[in-house]
Amino acid sequence: MASDFSFDIVSRVDLQDVDNAVNQAKKELLTRYDFKGSKSSVELLAEKDAARIRLVADDEMKLRNLQDILKTRMAGRKVPLKALDFKTPEKAFDDCLRQEVVLQQGIAHEKAKEIIRAIKDLKAKVQTAIQGDQLRGSSRSKDELQAVIRHIQTLPLDIPVQFTNFR
Repeated sequence: MASDFSFDIVSRVDLQDVDNAVNQAKKELLTRYDFKGSKSSVELLAEKDAARIRLVADDEMKLRNLQDILKTRMAGRKVPLKALDFKTPEKAFDDCLRQEVVLQQGIAHEKAKEIIRAIKDLKAKVQTAIQGDQLRGSSRSKDELQAVIRHIQTLPLDIPVQFTNFR
């Protein structure tokens, strides 16, 4: 009897790389001339179930520059920029602007349904199941699973996806 092969579709970000990128952004913030004497800051707020980055800047131009610094440092550490969800800036103390950047971890239920629909439209003989914040695809053929992986990589998703546990 032939065994089933499977893989998991996950959306995870390595928090150590995020922490390193934030620390590099802090160092660059201290050395840049346009941020001398400003109240601008970057900090990582990591809880057990979610991580956020808080940006504080004096005005909108410095906030945009701070976003660019953060994006550059994240890209340098191979953190996918799709995982960064920039919320709307809000007023903070002393006429500063504060912006939360949420790191997206896991696949939301609606996004999981969208991925499953795309797999079914491919008409591959692959069974998919939602398991918490990840998806599991299984089939009797490794070729079918590899075709599904290639198809998912071409989809215009707004979250980063990785493929793990290919067995």
